[in-house]
Amino acid sequence: MATMADVARSAGVSVATVSHVLNGTRPVLPHTRQAVLDAVEELGYTTNTLARSLVTSRTRSIGLAVSAISNPYFTEILQGVEASALEHGYSLLIADPHDDPEHERKVVQLLHERRVDGMIVAPSADPRGLLAYLGRHDVPAVFLDRLVDAPAADGGPRFDQVCADNAEPTSRLVTHLAGLGHRRIGLVAGRPGLSTTSERITGYRSGLAFAGLPYDERLLVHGDSESAGGEQATAALLSLGVPPTALVTGNNAMTIGALRALRARGLSVPGDIALCCFDDFAWADLFSPRLTVIAQPSKDIGAQAVRVLLERLAEPDRPARTVRLPSAFVHRTSCGCPEEPTRSEHHEQPQQPQQPQQPQQSVQSARAAESERGTVA
Repeated sequence: MATMADVARSAGVSVATVSHVLNGTRPVLPHTRQAVLDAVEELGYTTNTLARSLVTSRTRSIGLAVSAISNPYFTEILQGVEASALEHGYSLLIADPHDDPEHERKVVQLLHERRVDGMIVAPSADPRGLLAYLGRHDVPAVFLDRLVDAPAADGGPRFDQVCADNAEPTSRLVTHLAGLGHRRIGLVAGRPGLSTTSERITGYRSGLAFAGLPYDERLLVHGDSESAGGEQATAALLSLGVPPTALVTGNNAMTIGALRALRARGLSVPGDIALCCFDDFAWADLFSPRLTVIAQPSKDIGAQAVRVLLERLAEPDRPARTVRLPSAFVHRTSCGCPEEPTRSEHHEQPQQPQQPQQPQQSVQSARAAESERGTVA
């Protein structure tokens, strides 16, 4: 097996120069760098990662603890994390905490015992055990997607965090539906305790207020951030005496569940009920109708989390920060708007809603009930 000394002799440079080229620890002249890389290729040299870690106390590995890896949203985040980590010469160790607080603490401990240089974690709804472990062992960590209220002594955040905007984009969905004339807009919200859930509920309520619509607690049901929960929550909303004429679903998994519930009742979108969703996914525009969604920059979130972690490793004492990336409104047809023949899909930033019009679509039973009661609830 070729050694670093063999590479140095073949390239006509010192062992130190080979080390600088391979580890990026010092600038090297382009022709010298290329000579080293050519020698590495010719000799088939591979870095002894274990030996290097014994010298540097770094393994150049990152631990990633993300639940529901099968969820397309987290799959894209994983792609962003992996690409950015590879770009910076880091490998990934991945674990699924299953959104269970006790399992979360265990997998984080296992990753830490594997001597990862730092961790990227999407916290559970009860991250107390996670916070205690990370704090006790002084583990460099970045929280991903879900924020944690864990202030430092100076009042700022205790840990670095990277997420997307949640409240304003959700409000945008609500005001868009209100602008189409919908007066009863339901929300299938995520798992209680998650910051994404609470922020999207905040956006839902602010959207109602902006549109001059009252908040009705019966129109907000939790779907536990899963497909089955989304199906049950949608069924509960459809069973109300006066069901909603439009739905906002809080993530892509619950959107699938909501569509199942609507199909089970023979309801069409948007003919019987309008539907807007938080989270875009690869086949959202293949549904009929095509789904109007809020698209999060999932790959960018993953890549940004890696960059923030590497900055933390380089400057352990710098103040923690929270980075929010903008989400985009993707206007399609499940809300009841007509297909645009010349530009069938476009991304918009949140904007002021139109004045409410009469609904273009509504659940027929809701129409009948409202007619009998003489109300526009």
